[in-house]
Amino acid sequence: MILACVLTTGIAQAQEHWVGTWGTAPQLVERHNNPPQPGLSNNSLREIVQVSIGGKKVRLKLTNEFSEEPTEIKGVELSIAKTAGSSSEIDEQSTVKVTFNGSESVTMPAKGKVTSDAVDFTIGERENVAITIHYGATSPSVSGHPGSRTTSYLKAGNTSDFTDAIRTDHWYNILALEVDAPKKAGAVVILGNSITDGRGSTTNEQNRWADVLSRRLLKNKKTRQVGVLNMGIGGNCVLGGGLGPAGVKRYPRDLFQQEGVKWIILFEAVNDLGYSRNGVQTAERIIEVYKQIITEAHQKGIRVFGATITPFKGNNYFSEDHEKGRSTLNEWIRTTKELDGVIDFDQAVRNPDDPQAMKSDFLFENDWLHLNAKGYETMGNAIDLKLFSK
Repeated sequence: MILACVLTTGIAQAQEHWVGTWGTAPQLVERHNNPPQPGLSNNSLREIVQVSIGGKKVRLKLTNEFSEEPTEIKGVELSIAKTAGSSSEIDEQSTVKVTFNGSESVTMPAKGKVTSDAVDFTIGERENVAITIHYGATSPSVSGHPGSRTTSYLKAGNTSDFTDAIRTDHWYNILALEVDAPKKAGAVVILGNSITDGRGSTTNEQNRWADVLSRRLLKNKKTRQVGVLNMGIGGNCVLGGGLGPAGVKRYPRDLFQQEGVKWIILFEAVNDLGYSRNGVQTAERIIEVYKQIITEAHQKGIRVFGATITPFKGNNYFSEDHEKGRSTLNEWIRTTKELDGVIDFDQAVRNPDDPQAMKSDFLFENDWLHLNAKGYETMGNAIDLKLFSK
């Protein structure tokens, strides 16, 4: 009987694996986005994230990869947050301490990362999680994600009381949360720019198009075990220039170093096209990078979907030449046999009377490039969930 129990336990363990439930793409934080006073050193920071799939055991990843000096972590706690970022309040009874190789403290080396030990911590679907970090000495150059669309809370000293904390709408050092999930569970990871990062969405309401997709996947019986990982960076380019590491350089990290990835969405090119001197040539170079990603993904058994580039007539990026580049790339995405599926964001948000421009009621700040919450909801609803049930 004891042997049978051991065998059953072993089978159960074999049927589970780590899957990303939340993640973000890190970069060197620009000076104007650095932590406000009193800074991170010897102080405490509470950051809030909204996960996709749930689980009962988690592990946390932190990053220092763009920092020139080590960053000392004196302690980390996970708690269920009471809001999606509008306050620092937590369910104190839910709080658990995170360890690293059995220790509550860890020093991240310059340009390094750390992964915590697994910890028992039950989170539900789309639950808000507070990650509280108590810092020692930190690097002046900070690794983080400026476009959090979520408020973090900074307080002097080693404290868990964030009353009257300094508020900042950025994430620092946090990289990923992973859950021990059933074997059939998997994640979709998105390579994107500010439209994926959520510029134009509502701060602390978690209504990026990727969030809309996640909620739909969770409501659908065949896709309830699909996590969504948003690797959008505002101002990012595929080929070079822009903010953060170029897509061609960061994709091995942001796509293939995530846990449990089964699908990839490629939706990044508008900044390349907007800055280009020859739209068609730029599109052709982006296609070559996409082909490279597709080949590597297929070798790993990962399916890849291409998302068409949304229209930007009316924005400073627009010219007839740049539009030819967008048309070239979108035509390839719609017709190539190399991709495993197509997500036609262009068709979903364009003005039928002026297809080179998006619908006016989707505009964010009338820049004719970024979408508002209504536009992102339309994008998220335009995705065929059958892509993720195969």
